[in-house]
Amino acid sequence: MTNLQKRILTSIIVLPFSLFFIIKGGYYLLSFLLLVFFLANYELFSVFNKKSTILFLDLILILSLSSIFYLAENSDSTFYLLVWVIILSVCSDVGGYVFGKIFKWKKLTKISPKKTFSGVLGSFIFSIFSLFIVNNLKINGSESLNFLEIKYFFIAIIFSLVVQLGDLTISYFKRLEKIKDTGKILPGHGGIFDRIDGLMFLLIFTVVFFKINIIP
Repeated sequence: MTNLQKRILTSIIVLPFSLFFIIKGGYYLLSFLLLVFFLANYELFSVFNKKSTILFLDLILILSLSSIFYLAENSDSTFYLLVWVIILSVCSDVGGYVFGKIFKWKKLTKISPKKTFSGVLGSFIFSIFSLFIVNNLKINGSESLNFLEIKYFFIAIIFSLVVQLGDLTISYFKRLEKIKDTGKILPGHGGIFDRIDGLMFLLIFTVVFFKINIIP
């Protein structure tokens, strides 16, 4: 089985599994987030040696998991925002991967050698597609939000940038430790931090944007 096939199979299993607990909410969600926290911490202390790196990444992890719980439990509209940012994060990653493979433009940075300028463009484009996907979902809170408003197109670009910078941030710390992946728990992806790298930062930004009334 190729690495791409492993990535697809893992995503098919993990994404619905994660959404199940997010939708259930309450103690189901809290238990799931605690499981992610402990598994991610096992990765942190297993592969990273610098205390400052562990402290920073643990702080980001705690803030992001807290953001998930807040957005899921606060109201129907914030739950809908949470669904969107998860979809946007996936779209941004897929867009970067697809465009990076098809259009082999100039390398973006030495921090992550596989990143290209074409991948950045693909991430932006696919992130905009996420607006059309989530706008057609009929879930709690969907009736109060219109993701086809012009402001969400600009926010989608900003959020995609956050995802990509988050990805590069984790790559930077991995490069310092001279490691490729943070773990092996997710076949084709590596560890938990390899999978949710950009999403962690995006979740925090989403709560900040909500608190200062930029969204919804």
